[in-house]
Amino acid sequence: MTRERLYLFDTTLRDGQQTPGIDFSVEDKIAIAKLLDDFGLDYVEGGYPGANPTDTAFFQEKRTARAKFVAFGMTKRAGVSASNDPGLAALVQSKSDAICFVAKSWDYHVRVALGCTNEENLDAIKASVEAATAAGKEALVDCEHFFDGFKANPDYALACARTAFDAGARWVVLCDTNGGTQPSEVRAIVEKVIASGIPGGNLGIHAHDDTGQAVANSLAAVEAGVRQIQGTLNGIGERCGNANLISIVPTLALKPAFSTRFETSISAEALTGVSRLSRAFDELLNRAPEAQAPYVGASAFATKAGIHASALAKEPATYEHVPPEAVGNRRRVMVSDQGGKANFLAELKRRGIDVPKDDHRLDALIAVVKEREAEGYAYEGADASFELLARKMLHGLPEFFNVTSFRCMVERRFDANGQLKTVSEAIVKVLVDGEEKMSVAEGHGPVNALDIALRKDLGKFQSEIADMELADFKVRILNGGTEAITRVLIESHDGTGARWWTVGVSENIIDASFQALMDSIVYKLMKNREMAGLVAAE
Repeated sequence: MTRERLYLFDTTLRDGQQTPGIDFSVEDKIAIAKLLDDFGLDYVEGGYPGANPTDTAFFQEKRTARAKFVAFGMTKRAGVSASNDPGLAALVQSKSDAICFVAKSWDYHVRVALGCTNEENLDAIKASVEAATAAGKEALVDCEHFFDGFKANPDYALACARTAFDAGARWVVLCDTNGGTQPSEVRAIVEKVIASGIPGGNLGIHAHDDTGQAVANSLAAVEAGVRQIQGTLNGIGERCGNANLISIVPTLALKPAFSTRFETSISAEALTGVSRLSRAFDELLNRAPEAQAPYVGASAFATKAGIHASALAKEPATYEHVPPEAVGNRRRVMVSDQGGKANFLAELKRRGIDVPKDDHRLDALIAVVKEREAEGYAYEGADASFELLARKMLHGLPEFFNVTSFRCMVERRFDANGQLKTVSEAIVKVLVDGEEKMSVAEGHGPVNALDIALRKDLGKFQSEIADMELADFKVRILNGGTEAITRVLIESHDGTGARWWTVGVSENIIDASFQALMDSIVYKLMKNREMAGLVAAE
């Protein structure tokens, strides 16, 4: 059976840029456009040429090799001809393949926001589309506030969509701009639009996530007949964000309700790169990936309940709705106080640690992990510390060095200029091959000072940790009061790109931090000898 084609339109660089705290440079936009183009999307909307220097510079060149490069802008102004509108001229002159016009389709907005008549707005839509097609560019019209406009005045909302289609727009995009429409409403309204004479093959959906249903609304629109879906990487966008293409694309490809009826530009091979695309984008934004993101999150295929892990070991489909490999993710069976023997065996196997199921050392390891988690340790989020503990109890660890003592001081004082300063100093004594070495360091806070001092002189191991850096530091107070138990999680990485997490727990935050720092260095030394680190390298 021939499947219908669905078209994927990315607006990360335009609508996604409305996200609070995000401001793309031209270089950022070039890098992101390449990620999108390489992934295989049909359309990449780059921004609004003429509206700001960044977007104007971005559209000086065509930025995609395969995808259609789209410029966004307003329809011509009322009272001005298309040939005399500077905004429209900037769009036509840009190095784009297509122009996406935003047009009011709610008569309330036409009156209040544009301050023109309904007929003048329709004329602006018609003239703008004709100008774009005359310039050899594909025309799209985003009917802004379409669903709210349809509910308020269906005749006028349809008139806006019909005008765009009759003028030659390749796509008439129905926008849920306020993000409040429900999937059942989307489905019903799209069906009425198609019944009015606009083919589904010329309709698109642009959904916002203000009720958490942008993905559901997009899929409901597809079921009702639209054939273009607009969205952003990781669902970024103004307010609560846009429809998340990272969730939509795998759903279209892997769920029979869609995959048996439709095809997209994303091949099965390309789909295995969707997790990498999601994480690369977060890395560019300098933010942590969402662990529970559908399909691509670190926890998307993770389980910590023992009964679940046992079933997964026998047949993964028992607790997985799709194979994680299909989206470039992986299965994680986590070790915790809720895990049974199957969890531990699966995790140890992943790390290259072989142990028989009936080995008494395995039972001892499970008991220690559960006891430590009761004390506040969290091994499910500290893979390196778990691996070190497991290797120590099952096979033993080499003793690279031994810290005989450490001391940390924090002094608050006025400097020579009369400015109040807080200075942290750490002293660490380390034994390496029977020789004691003492290192002193100042840092931005006690943990930083300890980190510098500990790694200042490890003798023959010093060169091995030169490329290691502390990437993140998280503190959590586990109970109330000034004598509370503190858990510290530290993320480290090295020149190979590997990342690992270690944990420390103590009534003293400095002691907890030092435990995690020690584990991090030992893990690095083990990894250098290929005695650990399989998971960190994934």
